[in-house]
Amino acid sequence: MSIEKILHTLTKLEMLHKSLLEIAYKKTEAIKIGDMDSLNQLLKDEQAHVAGISQLEQQRQLEVTDYLRAKGIAPTDNPTVAHVLENTNTEEEKELLGVARNKLLLTLETLKHQNDLNQKLTLQSLQFVNLTLDMLRPKPDQINYSKTEVKGPSKDKTYFDSQA
Repeated sequence: MSIEKILHTLTKLEMLHKSLLEIAYKKTEAIKIGDMDSLNQLLKDEQAHVAGISQLEQQRQLEVTDYLRAKGIAPTDNPTVAHVLENTNTEEEKELLGVARNKLLLTLETLKHQNDLNQKLTLQSLQFVNLTLDMLRPKPDQINYSKTEVKGPSKDKTYFDSQA
């Protein structure tokens, strides 16, 4: 069995992750400007990508398992491309697999950083909203439940209280 299927799946995984990275960049911009409609659509697009990635990842695991079995190696619970690299016969296959794996890993790392940034920006936006709400809410000591006395900053008469 050759590694062609595994290479093809790795390439598709990289493409989907790059597309997911583009969505992450767009999410950053939507968060920055507060465009909730765009953000909602991007989240839906992201979910579709994640579902596709999940299917491809299952396919990759099956292909790796099949490759290892064909080599007479018992598969592990989490068959990885690293296992295939360890058990590949030719340098050409090792080179092709290594390049495809490294491209995918680089895209995954970039995606992780962008998602971390988006999470921080979202948290910052939430903190700003909470701060704004706290400023707009009346303080408990400013609320008059008895309707008999109004608490204010001062009971002393000022220039505006006197008659002109």
